Amino acid sequence: MTALWPAPSVSSPITHTQRVPGSKSMTNRAFILAALADHPSTIVGALRSRDTDLMRRALESLGTTFQDIDSDSIRVVPGPLATAQVDCGLAGTVMRFVPPVAAFAAGEVLFDGDEQARARPMGTILDALSALGVEVTGDSLPFTVHGTGSAPGGHVAIDASGSSQFVSGLLLAAPRFDNGVSVRHTGASLPSLPHIEMTVDMLRHAGVDVEVSENTWKVAPQPIGARTWHIEPDLSNATPFLAAAAITGGVVTVPQWPTRTSQAGDAIRSILERMGCEVELAVDGSSHSLTVRGPQRGTLRGISLDMGDIGELTPTVAALATQATSPSELTGIAHLRGHETDRLKALTEEINNLGGDCEELADGLLIRPAALHGGTWHSYADHRMATAGAIIGLNVAGINVENIQTTAKTLPGFENMWAEMVGDEA
Repeated sequence: MTALWPAPSVSSPITHTQRVPGSKSMTNRAFILAALADHPSTIVGALRSRDTDLMRRALESLGTTFQDIDSDSIRVVPGPLATAQVDCGLAGTVMRFVPPVAAFAAGEVLFDGDEQARARPMGTILDALSALGVEVTGDSLPFTVHGTGSAPGGHVAIDASGSSQFVSGLLLAAPRFDNGVSVRHTGASLPSLPHIEMTVDMLRHAGVDVEVSENTWKVAPQPIGARTWHIEPDLSNATPFLAAAAITGGVVTVPQWPTRTSQAGDAIRSILERMGCEVELAVDGSSHSLTVRGPQRGTLRGISLDMGDIGELTPTVAALATQATSPSELTGIAHLRGHETDRLKALTEEINNLGGDCEELADGLLIRPAALHGGTWHSYADHRMATAGAIIGLNVAGINVENIQTTAKTLPGFENMWAEMVGDEA
């Protein structure tokens, strides 16, 4: 049985400064681009976590060389890609970004992962690769990409309403296809658009020309330039710490918050303001930090919000909503049913098991104020479910989070950071 972690509760406002490691999304995109580049690249500030380790090992198994320069810098040397076996774990970026890279391997590349990963949607990216001239066996994990060293590419139409990663995965490798790649999204909605914008921004930083029109992205065959990549702090991983200020009436600062970013986590600023917090992004030359001051404890407001573009923040916002004085309606997030777990079902069950009032909607959650009590909060091997339980635990005594170690997926040592923050209680 997985050990339970007693989530610490506090009676006074949290006052704390929390440094946050690098962005998982930027790190794994930089790894892919460096592996496909024309010369060696350097990545500074890369996140070290289960997801990024899985990406590194996947690319190493294919033939890319990673050299640790120091504790903060990695040199990535592209090499000829060859037959390999790839462990995806539960990392969506690995299972959806690496298959297009495998098309350029000289041999078969077998993909598999955690048992839970075998239920995650994969047909869209694999069908797209087939349409682009890549031979694929299987439509979910485990599957095999039969690489031949090159692939035709061309035009492909996909329904990416299940995940923006399907678009990003194709675009990151698109310059290496013989005819480039044109991707058109045909679905009714496209979730997590900021993640596609991040992909486009990083491709352009690598010197790749990307044509963007409504629901269509075009990349011609061209080299991917070697670069020095500076990875921003992971803003989504910062949100639980900022939430601690919001629900305890405290003050939390995150240094080096970027003044311009494509990370979805930046949306937490406006969300917290709408819920009653004071939010300040202070800029002093090259130094900049974000500070959140929560309202008086017990006065946080509910929020109605379309989270289609920022679905990864849903567990944090849902945890905040359980502590608000008015209802919250979070919509546009039906795609979360295909994440690490069915996050809508999981949040509803866990909140209600603690005495909360959470209703699962067709595309979201309706959370009404209710007095919560202690109990076990299950994580479902989902890092953001685990941090949501920690947030609620600050205000509700007796919360025990199952498998807090799953946070190592994107934020190793989370429980130690959380304990240090609580130790700084004012």
